Parts: sequence; structure tokens; C-alpha cells
Amino acid sequence: MLSVTILLLGMLYTLRRTGAQSVTQPDIHVTVSERDSLKLRCNYSTGGGASYLFWYVQYPGQSLQFLLKYVSGDTLVKGMKGFEAELRKNETSFHLKKHSAHLSDSAQYFCALSDTVPGAA
Repeated sequence: MLSVTILLLGMLYTLRRTGAQSVTQPDIHVTVSERDSLKLRCNYSTGGGASYLFWYVQYPGQSLQFLLKYVSGDTLVKGMKGFEAELRKNETSFHLKKHSAHLSDSAQYFCALSDTVPGAA
């Protein structure tokens, strides 16, 4: 059976006027069997104010690509390629999940946090 290896490179963070914000991805490598469910953990802390959370992916030999974001509203965010993430404010987590992993999901995944939304006025 093939396995899917996910490399998590984390601790992307931003410093803003409201205080320090950070994200941590506690797992460095995650390996699952093909078609098994996949969970990539992301925990965050904020210095107060509004926060926006993002997941990015970088496939081998390619540039960083946007996967999904939480801005406001519903806490379950559906992304591309069957990925989803759920914001749990009480746990300060934004874990990325996929019900059935595939070999093509082997990549580096990045969780990010900002107090502004790129492109917003």
C-alpha cells in the first residue's frame, strides 16, 4: 500500500501593533496510507483583534499555492482538492483535514495568520 508523506514547515507568524501573533504546526512529518483520513494540526495565538487564518500548499518543484482561508462566518471552511479546515476558537486551532488522502497530496503545508486580509482596502 502506498503512503502519503506530508512535510509541515511551520511557525509562520506576523507581528502587529495589537501584539504578537503566531501559528505553530506541532507535527514535522505526517505519514498516512493512501485513502486514509489526513489531519494536519495548526494552533495559533493572537494579540487581540480580528485574525484571519490561511492554509497554503507547496507541491514538489512548484511554487507556494493558496489552499483555503478563514475570514469570518461559518467555522468550517471548504478548500480545493477535498481539503477543509475548522476554526475552533476555544482550542485556538485551525486543523486541515481531508477524508481520503492520495499520493498526489504529498507536499509541504503551511498554516498562516494575519490581522489583515491580503487585497483588502
